[in-house]
Amino acid sequence: MLPYFVIVSIIIGVFLYVFSTAKAARAVAVVAQAVLTGFAGYLFFLAKDGDIVTHIGDYEGFLGMTLIADTTSSVFVALTAFLFMIAAIYCFNDDFSKLFWFLMFVWQGLIIGIFLTRDLFNIFVLMEVATVVISILIMYKRDNRSMYDGMFYLMTGIIAMQFYLFGVGYVYKVTGVLDIDAAAAIFAELPKSSQILPFALMMTGIALKCAILPLFSWLPKAHGTPSAPPAVSALLSGIYIKCGVYMLMRIQPMFAAIDASAFFLVFGIITGIAGFILAMSQSDIKLILAYHTVSQVGLIVTGLSIGYNYSYIGGLYHAINHALFKSTLFLSAGVIIKAYGTRSVYDIHGVFRRFPLVGVATILAILGITGAPLMNGSISKYFIMFGTTWYISALLILMNLGTIISFIKYSSVLFGHPEGEVSGEPGEGVSVGKQAAILILGTLCFLGGIFGREFIYFLFNVRLNVDPAGYLEKSAIFIASLFGGYLIFRYYVKKSVLLKRIREIDLGFRETCISLGGFFGVALLVASFL
Repeated sequence: MLPYFVIVSIIIGVFLYVFSTAKAARAVAVVAQAVLTGFAGYLFFLAKDGDIVTHIGDYEGFLGMTLIADTTSSVFVALTAFLFMIAAIYCFNDDFSKLFWFLMFVWQGLIIGIFLTRDLFNIFVLMEVATVVISILIMYKRDNRSMYDGMFYLMTGIIAMQFYLFGVGYVYKVTGVLDIDAAAAIFAELPKSSQILPFALMMTGIALKCAILPLFSWLPKAHGTPSAPPAVSALLSGIYIKCGVYMLMRIQPMFAAIDASAFFLVFGIITGIAGFILAMSQSDIKLILAYHTVSQVGLIVTGLSIGYNYSYIGGLYHAINHALFKSTLFLSAGVIIKAYGTRSVYDIHGVFRRFPLVGVATILAILGITGAPLMNGSISKYFIMFGTTWYISALLILMNLGTIISFIKYSSVLFGHPEGEVSGEPGEGVSVGKQAAILILGTLCFLGGIFGREFIYFLFNVRLNVDPAGYLEKSAIFIASLFGGYLIFRYYVKKSVLLKRIREIDLGFRETCISLGGFFGVALLVASFL
């Protein structure tokens, strides 16, 4: 059963490319994607009753390749199918070729495969093919900037996965297996010395896929490149970046003798802080969103690494929430950029007046990402902070303050009057499909907050309690942060020369390769002393 979730998506992509016309491809794509989403939802409900296991080739145990749909992986499979369906609806009226739809369905199949497989080498193959597919999508319009960004992403991704591959080879040499669970069982009986090198190699590749500092320079180029279709940017930030986080969740515990939670906690916090500082310095709305993906991934990794059950579930739920509000923001940014002909946050005004539904969805997503009370981000951030020490809580509050400041800047595009004459009725020029796709995601940002506990129980079969006094305290902190963030934005951020200099920071290919080597060295050193 499980292989079909990968194979069918790829077959649909091939069918659309070979047998359909460009006009028919988009209609078939939407229908096919709706069917795939339905089956992904069915898989999710089946997995709630117990893990679904498929041994490819009927090789039982650890000799063959095993696909497993458990509570967590089935959630991410369903989320993947849903977001690709939203992207198909969003792109329905756009003039995309058959190649675009082929690449999108192949990409979806690869992502689903990453979430289902437990084979270390399969993960490498799927990630490598996905890297090539994404590079082509980034370079889809073939202008100079997108070609550079696409090649940068391709080369850095390939080099990072070579670290991962060498680590897989070492794991196979030591354990004789490629299955994650089997390797974990064998490593539990082996000395720590046998785990240090493969841990450092594999975590270096995974850290780049997560965009952990200092291995994040590829992300703003891939997610924020001017020519990439908005749906591609939304899916990169909404779901594909979670593949790296998912690999971290699955593979890190495999090394039984190395407790790296403190290591990734530190890097998660540093990444979260660096991400919002770089986002605050930007004036390009897509780069603001891209750098905030760096910051939010840092927050997710922090939640997964704190060590408390509430924080771990909060980190998982925030990964789902981030997929919703960041996809909303990138898709709405695509509408805004096309309508205004600019990406500068200072040159765009009056989105609410011009596109009311897009404006409503955007404000819901902004409230979600900033953790406003009753929004989805508020619930996940509350659980991430639940039971943490005062200094970690202070750093998490600082992260959220930076997010608030950045989106005070970003939200300026919503208000005021559009410059020049705007003809037609409000919303005119934006297809119903685009507005529906954006509004559905924005509405989920709201529902994910109002019914946050219920959603967590539904998704992860874990019932968490919200302390009313604690939530009120968090809401008071948000209000104080909002007021303080506005003052900081008005009297410092808008005039800061330092932030303008920070905006110029851009790690090239050589610096990224050096950073990979540096991260590997640090991981090797830390693993030796953990």
